Amino acid sequence: MPPKIEIYTWQACPFCLRAKALLSKKKVEFTEYRIDGDNAGRAAMAKRASGRRSVPQIFINDQHIGGCDDLYALDRQGQLDPLLR
Repeated sequence: MPPKIEIYTWQACPFCLRAKALLSKKKVEFTEYRIDGDNAGRAAMAKRASGRRSVPQIFINDQHIGGCDDLYALDRQGQLDPLLR
């Protein structure tokens, strides 16, 4: 069963674009929630992300991964691919 990947983004956010590029490079499908101007969506994201309000916020199988830098760090440490299987 493929992993459930969710990412909260803003359309023009460079960190969001980088995170989505890495996930696309890994050839995994993800659900994107664009929260530009969506205060309720941002509040829901922050609640799931232990109060973090910056974008992107990434979840894999409902586990909070963090933001773009966290995603790339997991990849550098060889810990991202096992989460994506």
